[in-house]
Amino acid sequence: MASTLNQFKTTTYIFTTGNSTIYTAPAGKTTIILNAQVANVTNNDATVTFLHERSSTETELVDELTVPAHDSTNVTTGKVVLEAGDTVKGFASVGATLKLTLSYLETLDA
Repeated sequence: MASTLNQFKTTTYIFTTGNSTIYTAPAGKTTIILNAQVANVTNNDATVTFLHERSSTETELVDELTVPAHDSTNVTTGKVVLEAGDTVKGFASVGATLKLTLSYLETLDA
């Protein structure tokens, strides 16, 4: 069975206080992150750190960004390209406070 050339997908994630992998670009595909919306679902402010990792090198896309109580923010200001094996990771100052909706496009490598 042939793979689909382009697939739009959405992943949801609830941040913990530990630096955890949220998504890994699959082998043979390039992923373009289109939107990474973080919502604070509590009565207290919380911070989020969102990172890109390639070859064991982590690069912060945002570092301890405050998300006010009952508010949301986008943790990417533009598109982020992930090569096969790249990951996005993240953590929050308080667990079960911040929820992520990650929208992305997976496309087959030529």
